[in-house]
Amino acid sequence: MQLTHEHLEIARTLKRFIDEQINPHVDEWEAAEMFPAHQVFKGLGQLGLLGLTKPVEYGGAGLDYSFAMTMAEALGHIECGGVPMAIGVQTDMATPALARWGSDELRRDFLAPAIAGDAVACIGVSEPGAGSDVAGIQARAHKDGDDYLITGQKMWITNSLQADWMCMLVNTSEGPVHKNKSLVIVPMRDGPGGKLTPGIELAGKIRKIGMNSSDTGLIYFDQVRVPQRYRIGQEGQGFIYQMQQFQEERLWAAASCLQSLTNCIQWTIDWAQERKLFGASLADQQWVQFKLAELKTEVESLRALTWRACELYVGGQDVLELASMAKLKAGRLNRIVPDTCLQFWGGMGFTWDNKISRMYRDGRLASIGGGADEVMLGIVARIMGVAKKPAPRA
Repeated sequence: MQLTHEHLEIARTLKRFIDEQINPHVDEWEAAEMFPAHQVFKGLGQLGLLGLTKPVEYGGAGLDYSFAMTMAEALGHIECGGVPMAIGVQTDMATPALARWGSDELRRDFLAPAIAGDAVACIGVSEPGAGSDVAGIQARAHKDGDDYLITGQKMWITNSLQADWMCMLVNTSEGPVHKNKSLVIVPMRDGPGGKLTPGIELAGKIRKIGMNSSDTGLIYFDQVRVPQRYRIGQEGQGFIYQMQQFQEERLWAAASCLQSLTNCIQWTIDWAQERKLFGASLADQQWVQFKLAELKTEVESLRALTWRACELYVGGQDVLELASMAKLKAGRLNRIVPDTCLQFWGGMGFTWDNKISRMYRDGRLASIGGGADEVMLGIVARIMGVAKKPAPRA
């Protein structure tokens, strides 16, 4: 796909912001296991980077999805995985359905502040007993007059400890599991950074082996009252909306690792050229040369697949198969590339503060979050006509 001057300027603007406002603080945020989302998002919002593909009437730029992909790839310039993931939740996971099917009121009250960086959003799909099996969620919303009363749990929710609102997938009726769900905007607080909404309990931050600067929580909902007008689109269409939302999430996931994987290889090349071994540099070893060449070939193959999917998506085609392939390949390379590079760093690679070891820890999530590798394989197998039974579209 041919990128324009405007694409490149967006990438350059974002990288400057990262160099000035994010990377100098990454080590501090990693140690604290949280980053100041409101502060960072406000800065991004002032640059117009949180609504590149969103409607102009709500503060967005109204650009096509290739600009979101450009931003996702540039986010790989951040020297950790948690902060770019949190930004991606705001731009490409919690807001696409709201931007497409939300009422004018919903978009004015929730989308516009998210685009401006005045509100932090999260997406509430996963639960303790339902991750990749989206149809298996148990959270329920019962009607009470003009309101919903929501009860249930959401787990593994990125941004949840700081979020001002959640795009929540919840069962709103009985019936078939693919037709009884709705997406509902649930205010988490009484205002940006304010008190929690009555009935919502943040059970605490989940400690993870990676993505440390991203706050991840388990949340309890006990008869949380939300107006029915906060539902996105039609009742019972939530599963379909979420599946469509997943296409963009998975394209984003693939694009967001391209730069970081490239960086991982380059850092290792620089190290190998300096590291002395048996009277020569590590980079003089043919095995090292060939392995790094192979890794870069794999990353460039992923880049070609991801941007081909993007080009077709911008052209209005369904890219479920290609997006699933790209997500699968991205997850695999997020495991293989840092692991291989870490080996070349030897003992230094096994130290906690090494950037390669951080990528090794952070990258493992890519094969789990947003649909596990096995779900991606099931989707591709079904589309290929290989699967005997329909695979879940999650």
